[in-house]
Amino acid sequence: MPKKPPLNTTVTTSAAKGASKKPVAAKSGDTSKVFKFDKSKLPSRHVTEGAARAPHRSYYYAMGMTAEQIHRPLVGVVSCWNEAAPCNIALMRQAQSAKKGVDLAGGTPREFCTITVTDGIAMGHQGMKSSLVSREVIADSIELTMRGHCYDAMVGLAGCDKSLPGVMMSMLRLNVPSVFMYGGSILPGRFKGRDVTVVDVFEGVGMHGAGKMTDKELHELETVACPSAGACGGQFTANTMAMVSEAMGLALPSSAGAPAVDLTRDRYAQMSGEAVMRLLADGIRPRHIATRKAFENAAVAVAATGGSTNAALHLPAMAHECGIDFDLFDVAEIFKRTPYIADLKPGGQYVAKDVYDIGGVPQIMKALLEGGLLHEDCMTVTGKTIGQNLEGVKFNTNQKVVYPVSNPISPTGGVVGLKGSLAPDGAIVKVAGMQTLKFTGPAQCFDCEEDAFAAVEADAIKEGSVIVIRYEGPKGGPGMREMLSTTAALYGRGLGEKVALITDGRFSGGTRGFCIGHVGPEAAVGGPIALLKNGDIIKIDAVNGTLDVDLSKAELDKRRKAWKVPPNAYQSGALRKFADQVGPAHKGAVTHAGGKAEVVCYADI
Repeated sequence: MPKKPPLNTTVTTSAAKGASKKPVAAKSGDTSKVFKFDKSKLPSRHVTEGAARAPHRSYYYAMGMTAEQIHRPLVGVVSCWNEAAPCNIALMRQAQSAKKGVDLAGGTPREFCTITVTDGIAMGHQGMKSSLVSREVIADSIELTMRGHCYDAMVGLAGCDKSLPGVMMSMLRLNVPSVFMYGGSILPGRFKGRDVTVVDVFEGVGMHGAGKMTDKELHELETVACPSAGACGGQFTANTMAMVSEAMGLALPSSAGAPAVDLTRDRYAQMSGEAVMRLLADGIRPRHIATRKAFENAAVAVAATGGSTNAALHLPAMAHECGIDFDLFDVAEIFKRTPYIADLKPGGQYVAKDVYDIGGVPQIMKALLEGGLLHEDCMTVTGKTIGQNLEGVKFNTNQKVVYPVSNPISPTGGVVGLKGSLAPDGAIVKVAGMQTLKFTGPAQCFDCEEDAFAAVEADAIKEGSVIVIRYEGPKGGPGMREMLSTTAALYGRGLGEKVALITDGRFSGGTRGFCIGHVGPEAAVGGPIALLKNGDIIKIDAVNGTLDVDLSKAELDKRRKAWKVPPNAYQSGALRKFADQVGPAHKGAVTHAGGKAEVVCYADI
């Protein structure tokens, strides 16, 4: 039988002295050092050390591990790989490179997978109710796997919209040294001489319904729009949250940029594996990185790039894991003062590959730093600060994708928060690329997305109206569905600039037009959106940040007394559990008490 080596006690880094110590800076990219660790200080001691753990070790020997590998730190390498969509198909390949990096730097990688629900396929039908719920399941399943096997650190790879925040939430919840890595974006498709994305296909459905696109043209578009592995190519939710991972310092600089098929991703994956071992050696944990200032940096990056409104849901949820108060109104306040500097789809012209070609996310970060909009002293997974990471980056002036803060596309951010009599708990709208920022019109009310979409298809939407889609919030859906099928169909039929739309549900990062989401309180709990009737006058002002209905308080109170919550068909399973547990959208639609209620942190067991 292999002989068990003694515990290594030669460590002099902060990890051996307790992770509560102030984190120390470390060099980035040093691949020559194999770190040594004192296992008596790590969670994996509970499954690998001492005579009582012989049964546990027998399982590791059964998988071909050596005694040396067993007594190294155990590092979870988790990916959201599946065959559901191109977003995730390259993640297993990249995970192998991350495992190599962990091994080279003195750790033992243990690979596992979690779920993903891919919004592009779930969109437009009841499957979208699973999307936001999957964020919680992803975070919970990673937590349970890490806890159950006492892993000491984590590298997390994700590709599709909810998987990115889900993985990062688990890192912040567990607070073991962690590095996040995005699986990469899809390459742009080409159709009739122009770049296209999947959003063009969704809008093509509307054009087809309006007789503006033939069967043959729609088929040609659908066959070329998504030409490779990777997540949706515009500044939609996946690329927005990938940028957030770098802006917050949870991912290596530039790691979010390369397309999924680019082999440089494998090098970044290996570097991520090496980096997590340095973090473990130096005692740098995710909550050392994800401070209040780091969340502010993330919100700045979202607004400056016209990012997905879903970031206003995910950033509060991530902050909640750390015990930091950072809700929709905090995010909106930052959005209000941030200029729009990146000309990215859906509001602009360019896609993620174009950002990569000009130097990647560090170019956006450098522009924001030089404009005085970032906290440069925030720690990152390199062991250096944001400012230190950007010291060697020179802003590329020979390009038209990202503008300097001194010469923005527009002086206000690409995303705006709203509040008013129709949204006491707030709402959110993406204004990037929009010319009209105020809209007043009569309500056309629908109690689910399907009814609204059917009205669009039947040409029953009136120009100048405000479409209201309600009972699609976190509880009411349940699951807070995205509405890309409906908003894209409106655009395809030429109504995108002629109507507005409000919902207590969400919008895809690919949605464009005057579309307001996250209206709270939601209809299912009796929010004002539940009390609207056809013809009520709704006033939207994205300049001053207001969303109101032209009704008196007395009239709203009268309607509230007569209102009854409609029955919901989802009374069992995961959707029912989510509806029972979920909180309001302005606080991130979270399902547990979060970091503030934490008594014992997993990393300290």
